[in-house]
Amino acid sequence: MDEWIDRRTALARLGVRQQTLYAYVSRGLIERRVDPADPRRSLYRADDVAVLVARRRRGRGPAAIAASAVAWGEPIIPTSISTVSHGRLVVRGQDLVDLAARATFEEVAALLWQLPTPPRFDVPAAAADPFQALAGLAAQGRATIGRPTAKLIEDAAQCVAALVAALGGAAGDPALPVHMRLAAAWQVSPGGAEAMRKALVVLADHELNPSTFAVRVAAATGASLAASLLAGLGALSGPRHGGAGAALASLIGEAERIGAAEAVALWLARGHGLPGFGHTLYPSGDPRARCLLQDLAPDATLSALRQAVADATGDVPNIDFALQALTRQHGLPADAPFRLFAIGRSIGWAAHAIEQAESGAAIRPRATYQGVLPPSRP
Repeated sequence: MDEWIDRRTALARLGVRQQTLYAYVSRGLIERRVDPADPRRSLYRADDVAVLVARRRRGRGPAAIAASAVAWGEPIIPTSISTVSHGRLVVRGQDLVDLAARATFEEVAALLWQLPTPPRFDVPAAAADPFQALAGLAAQGRATIGRPTAKLIEDAAQCVAALVAALGGAAGDPALPVHMRLAAAWQVSPGGAEAMRKALVVLADHELNPSTFAVRVAAATGASLAASLLAGLGALSGPRHGGAGAALASLIGEAERIGAAEAVALWLARGHGLPGFGHTLYPSGDPRARCLLQDLAPDATLSALRQAVADATGDVPNIDFALQALTRQHGLPADAPFRLFAIGRSIGWAAHAIEQAESGAAIRPRATYQGVLPPSRP
């Protein structure tokens, strides 16, 4: 989808008159700019138009707003941590993709946790897997209620360090940045280490995604930092979230066996959708994927798959595709996309858990019951 559209296209998508379009602009609901090709014409931001179209389709009553809130709908939780705005991922007032050009995982943790200096993640002996690592800490963890922020940050650093160890970063000098520890453990070239640094940064947070929402729900109960992050890790493992890398690997395998166009057609016919492509929040393309792919050269299979998807649906690669490209080019472990996702997102989870705990707010939505009710009492 184009980022900017002309007036005729905007009116057609909205189904309104010209005066209504201008009213939306004046109220700040749709951003307008001068067309660089013709200063006499205006262009309108496609994302803003799409939001208004979606709102009109679902209605504006309280029930409709509440129902839409859990599926790419209305914002429901106040936060000063991050947002997605006009195709940009903003963290504490900074563009996270821009930060990826220079920042380390530790420096982004300092930004998220509002620390004056980057934290150090003293990696313990590796646990059998990340779930056991966090479960062990959760078994001894203290509730967040009434504890000062400094103590919560200490807990967060311990949880992140445990995840780093469990996901492959136990080797190397503990004073090294996390991406260098991973590179040492996986015997990756300097170019691969640099690519992993960028990946960890762009994965650090992504507003109220499913795993972060799970973290905040747990933290709202007063659960410990470890228990809250464990909730996030469980949500991340699903094939519609951080586990999408495994689904994409299956699609890539089929593309290698029967050809990219045939594999895409088969997946669409099965109704599976296409993992690794498209993103609801980024109709013009996932900026995190662009950030990583600019330094990568996808192999023949990935290039053919990318083209086949573009031909079939018009969708472009998202972060999951970029992580697969990174893994294949630099010879990372097959499950590296999930490992990098979990490590990178852990510092964002911790920031949200702390913010939620400090707010003292409950998260307890109501359900729309569709079952049978017992007879009314006399």
